[in-house]
This record gives sequence, structure tokens and C-alpha cells, in this order.
Amino acid sequence: MDILTDLFSDYTLRTVALGSSVLGITSGTLGTYAVLRQQSLLGDAISHAALPGIAIAFLLTGAKIPIVLLLGAAVAGWVATVAVTTITETTRIKYDGALGLVLSVFFGFGLVLLTYIQKIPNANQAGLDAFLFGQAASLVMADVQLMAIIGLASLLCVGVLWKEFKILSFDPEFARTMGMPVRVLDISLTTLLVVAIVIGLQTVGVVLMSAIIIAPAAAARQWTDRLGIMMILSAAVGAASGVAGAMISSSSANIPTGPTIVLCVGAIVIVSLFLSPHRGLVWRWIREWRNSRRLRLEAVLLDLFALAAHHERSDHPHQEAVLNIMSDPTGRTYQNLRILEERGFVRQVGPTLWALTATGVARARALIDTRLTAPSARHDRDGGGR
Repeated sequence: MDILTDLFSDYTLRTVALGSSVLGITSGTLGTYAVLRQQSLLGDAISHAALPGIAIAFLLTGAKIPIVLLLGAAVAGWVATVAVTTITETTRIKYDGALGLVLSVFFGFGLVLLTYIQKIPNANQAGLDAFLFGQAASLVMADVQLMAIIGLASLLCVGVLWKEFKILSFDPEFARTMGMPVRVLDISLTTLLVVAIVIGLQTVGVVLMSAIIIAPAAAARQWTDRLGIMMILSAAVGAASGVAGAMISSSSANIPTGPTIVLCVGAIVIVSLFLSPHRGLVWRWIREWRNSRRLRLEAVLLDLFALAAHHERSDHPHQEAVLNIMSDPTGRTYQNLRILEERGFVRQVGPTLWALTATGVARARALIDTRLTAPSARHDRDGGGR
């Protein structure tokens, strides 16, 4: 409760929380496209490539003016994306190789420039290294307002080009056949991604910024198959992680805000991977366990039916030991028979004798018919009947 009270009364915490939530909303929204287009590493390359842009902007101006430093970062990030595209289109280097090459070269160049700047006798140089890991506590309301304006402009662009970006993300070839300027749209979307990364550099830094871009979208993807809902969920996850990270870091003077935000969004990703209803691992394990149990029950039922086919009556009883050999050598057949008995498919006629009921016979025949017709249905779907 004290933290919640401080969230509204403490200026620093309120400013950091607002800035982090703005960053989360913008990054979560635009990161959706990066995840769907399988360009997750692009965010990492752009964020690392922004470092030399910040350093060059400082060398040219000699002052740490936020808008100037962010502009330099944006230019460097955009140049990095152009370099990646040029390398992949003009050489035999693949996309992931080009990303790794540009990331390492730009980041190394940025570190060299940063080291050089630290040796310059200029009092304004102090604090530039905070862009490596971020320094959210240094945010002021003017920074948050700048982030909000840039973020709102980016979201408005997404709204205006919603249909075009949607087609580009799912089927660029179809967009090309429709006469859409795919190249221009791709550059525009990449530019918006650069903007989202740049406004978060002061909060989480160049090293961790890629996680803020990718993680919210990755978490949202586990819960839905619709782009609009995924984007809303991703923005909500980003905002919640930003506020939670700011509140947790404020509880102790030694907890950095940027890494804490990344840990919060990482926790949400883990929960989503395990608990989402459609793709979650827990529900997948439950479905697999249910399917395996159903298959074991059906195997016992069909074995009883097959044994009864050698006799005049379909309800002829058979030994449990025989079913163990046929269905489950581990001896769990008795448990399966009890479940089948509860469902009215079999009945026990002796200490170890089991027989099918009329309902069980009908169920077994229905299973056989289903399995006989399923291969032919798949054959027809695959075009084998033509």
C-alpha cells in the first residue's frame, strides 16, 4: 500500500512509472509487427546500433540535449537497418548473419566513441554511459512528455496504415500483387520500430531495449490469434511491466529500474508460455495426458471386442491377464477397466473376468468405423482421389 501511495505522491516514482508505461505501450504495439514478421533480432541490432549515434551527436554538439541525442540514435538505428537490407540484397550473407555483423560493428564503434568521449575534458560527458543499461531514475517530466508525443505519433501512423501493415506482416507477396508499395511500407514500419527503440534508450539502455520490444509481443502471441487483440495485449503487458518495474525498483536504492522492467516482462512471458489456454505448455501436457488416457481406454475396449469376435456372443467374458498382455503390459488395465465400467461400456462378471455391455459393443463398432473412414477422408483432402 505504501508503494501504491508513493506512485501518486512521489514525483520521481510517478515520472519513472509514466515514462516506463509510455515506453511499454509504444514498444509493445510496434514489437507486435517485429514478432509476426520474424524480425526479433532486428530490434537487438537497432538498439545496439543506436550507441554510436548518441556518441556522434554528443561530439557534434558538446551537450547532452535529449532530443539531439535521441535524433542521433534514430539516425544510427535507421542506417543500421539500411545496412542490413543492403548486405542481404547485394551479398550472399543471410539475414541473421547480416544482423549479427551490423550489431557487433556498430556496438563496437559506439563503445570506442564512448571511451574516447570519457577522456575528453568536458563536464557534460558525465552520464553518457547510462545509455548502455539505462537510467530511468534520471527521467524528468519533459522527457516523459517527449516520449509520449513521439509514441503517440507512432501509434497514429500504425492506425492510419493498419491495413497495409497487416497485409505486409502476414503476406508481403500478396501485398506486392495488389500493387502496394511494399518497399516503402517496409521502410516505414522499420522506421517506426527505430523510433520505439530510441525513446526507450534512456530508460532501459541499448543492451536491454530489444527485450522490451520483443517480450510483450511474445507474451501476447500466446493468448490470441487476432492481430488487434494481440497488439492491445502486448501494449498492456508492456505498460504493466514498466509500472511494476518502476515500483519494485523504488523499494530499494540498489535495484536498477531497466533490468527490473525486463525481469517483470520476462516473468509475464514465462507465465504465458505455461498457462495460455491455446499454446500453454501446461494445457498441452493436460491435453496430451487426456489423449493418451483416451487411447488406452479405447485400446482396452477394442481388445475386448476383438476377443469377443471369436465367440458367438459379443458379451463373452475374458481374463484380465489376457487384456494386460494385449493392451498394457505394465498392469494398468484394471484401472482402465474400472473407468470403462463407470461409463457403462464393460462389466465385471468374475474376480478377473470382464465382458462388454451392449453400450460397449456399440461404442467399439463406432470407433472401428471412425478409424476406417479417417484415412480415406485424409486421402480425399490431400487430393489422392483425383
